[in-house]
Amino acid sequence: MSELFDIYDEALNHIGVKPRAAAHRDGDWHQVFHCWVIGRERDRSPFLVLQKRKADLDYPNKIDISAAGHLAAGESPRDGPREIREELGLCVAFEDLIPLGRRVGINKIGDFVDRQICHVFLSQCNQPLEAYNYQRDEVAGLIKLPIADAMRLHAGEVPFVVAPAVGLESPQITLTLDDFIPSIDNYIMKFLLLAQRYFAGEKELWI
Repeated sequence: MSELFDIYDEALNHIGVKPRAAAHRDGDWHQVFHCWVIGRERDRSPFLVLQKRKADLDYPNKIDISAAGHLAAGESPRDGPREIREELGLCVAFEDLIPLGRRVGINKIGDFVDRQICHVFLSQCNQPLEAYNYQRDEVAGLIKLPIADAMRLHAGEVPFVVAPAVGLESPQITLTLDDFIPSIDNYIMKFLLLAQRYFAGEKELWI
C-alpha cells in the first residue's frame, strides 16, 4: 500500500490525507523531518555530515542533508529520529536534538512538485565517517565537509571543494553547487551560519 501523507493548505491547516505519489503530483504541502549532523575534528575545526542520494530515489545522486524523511499520516516530528537511525545508524533521542524551527521548501522537477513543511533539527556527533552504519539501500555514501569549505562554496568564493567520503568510488569527492539539491532560500547557507553560532555557544538558533 502506498505511503500516506497528511496534507495542508497554504496556511498550514490540515486538510486531509493523500498517497505520497498524489501529494507530489498535486503539489500538496506535507511534513518532513530534517536533521543536520555536525561535529568537530580533534583540532576543534567544525564539519558537516552530508549524504549522497541513491540513483533511484527522489533527487537522484544529489548531495542532501545528513538525515531526512517524510512524516507519514498521523506522525509528528517526535517520530523523526527514526530517519537518523535508519539512514545513518545513529540512535538519538528526540529530547537530545536541538530544534531549529520550521521551514517551508518548494522544488519542482518536471511533473514532480515537492512542497514541504520541514521540521529542522541539529545533532552533534564527532565520530569518524567510517563509524557510521548507514543504510546503503537509501544512501549512496557519506561526506564530511568542513564548514569553512562549505561556506566558501555556497558564498560563491570557490567553484568547488574536495571532501573525504565513504561508500563512494573514491575516498574523496569533488563538490560543486550543482551537486546539491536546489533551494530558493539558500537553505544550506542558512544552516551553516547557524552551525557557526552553535559552535560559538549561542542558544537561540532558528532557521
